[in-house]
Amino acid sequence: MRWLIGILINAVVFVSLAGYFDGFDVSSFGAAVIASFILAILNVLVRPILILLTLPATILTLGLFLFVINAITLWLTDGIMGDSFEMDGFGMALLAAVILSIVNIAIQKAIIEPMKKKKE
Repeated sequence: MRWLIGILINAVVFVSLAGYFDGFDVSSFGAAVIASFILAILNVLVRPILILLTLPATILTLGLFLFVINAITLWLTDGIMGDSFEMDGFGMALLAAVILSIVNIAIQKAIIEPMKKKKE
């Protein structure tokens, strides 16, 4: 259930990014949900390999290189989705990765953690 909520949150962020930035285009909310699902699959399959291969760079940058890895997975999502999910370049993918991370952290701290505390 939490995985599905994460996919829907990412889809909403994708649609919001498309509204704010000219270099980020999503054709519909359905395309955003599919792109979010593909991104989740890439995060499970490809991201651990990228983290392992770039571990020295990640350590040297004190973890900031993880934003680059997130941007790479977003760019791969762009390549898989075709015309319904477009980013104008790697800079846009990096900006989207940073915003996506910030929004996910904020939602985690503001909504999900308090809900877990109420259940306990």
